[in-house]
Amino acid sequence: MAGDRDSDDQPLTRREAQRGDLPSAADTPSTAPADVEDVDTPVRGLPLSDEAFPSFDAERIPPRPPMPSLGTDSHAIREQWRAARGEFESHVSQAREQFDQANERIKQRTGRDLIVAILIGVGFGAVLIASLLFIKWLFIPIAVAAGLLGTYELSRALRTAGRRVDIVPQLIAGAAVLLTGPFAALWLSWVMLIAAVAFVSVWRMMAQMIAADGRTYGDVLSDVIVGAFVQVYVPFLTSVALMLLSRDDGEWWVLGFVAVAVAADTCAYASGLAFGKHPMAPRISPKKTWEGFAGAVLGSLAVGVLLALFLLQLPWWCGLVFGAAIVACATLGDLGESMLKRDLGIKDMSSWLPGHGGLLDRLDSILPSTIPAIALYHLFTPLIGS
Repeated sequence: MAGDRDSDDQPLTRREAQRGDLPSAADTPSTAPADVEDVDTPVRGLPLSDEAFPSFDAERIPPRPPMPSLGTDSHAIREQWRAARGEFESHVSQAREQFDQANERIKQRTGRDLIVAILIGVGFGAVLIASLLFIKWLFIPIAVAAGLLGTYELSRALRTAGRRVDIVPQLIAGAAVLLTGPFAALWLSWVMLIAAVAFVSVWRMMAQMIAADGRTYGDVLSDVIVGAFVQVYVPFLTSVALMLLSRDDGEWWVLGFVAVAVAADTCAYASGLAFGKHPMAPRISPKKTWEGFAGAVLGSLAVGVLLALFLLQLPWWCGLVFGAAIVACATLGDLGESMLKRDLGIKDMSSWLPGHGGLLDRLDSILPSTIPAIALYHLFTPLIGS
């Protein structure tokens, strides 16, 4: 029949092998007819011939390129590189040793770690300049924090020397004086200063009466005067800078007098380190020299003229007056705090700032400079644009 498949004429497919229809070896022909097309998959193991897959010829594969040989040139280059690297490391090591030796000599002479001092100074300077250049009112929390920290440092230093200074009342009165500066009239700042001095003085006398420890009247009077001095020296002088800040274009004047004071301090340090031979005040500060003071004067005058011309819009001679006034007050403030520390028997007000000592050790030349700064502001402001 047409529907029946002859097992002798058709090759065995996988489907039939899976059903188990396995013919005997005698019935299976060795070759299949060429005119019969198998639509099913042939049994595994039968040869597959296709012109698209020619036979593999190994002779057609190109030979592998030879590996680069490590000859004498390669070894020479490697040795030169090692020699150059060793020489570079030797130069770096020598430069580092020389720098450490120079830094150690500077530290022995001045008592400061130069690298740490520079890094901390640059960091504080960047924060200060950024606050004054972009949003000047950001300078207020910085100044208030510095004033309170300086008050705390000075009070602790005085207590170490045996003076009775009440720290908490000093901080309360100092905060009131500091916050009055930028937000109140000038006369109200003076009133607040008087009130702060009265507050800490009465507190000290009442505390002494309660203690009743037999302290002499002279010592009690000294404690009251010292407490009043703390309020005038740190909170009030800091509030003067905030008064100047609240004026029109006051931020540029604050930046100006701080820049001149820092220039005076830096130039005095560098000039004294390089050329200092003649002590300026050996009993007060043996390390300050006239050569250092000369460098401070030259640096302050130069910075003052540049600030007057390009920042404050003033004539050049105003810059000379500005620089001279600031360097005079900065030097007196530096010597005054040195005398105070010598009287107290301490080297630094604290050790919070590595390479600098305490905060007041950096503000000793800035705080007194606030007085000539605000005075010259009122004197020179009418000259702007004239």
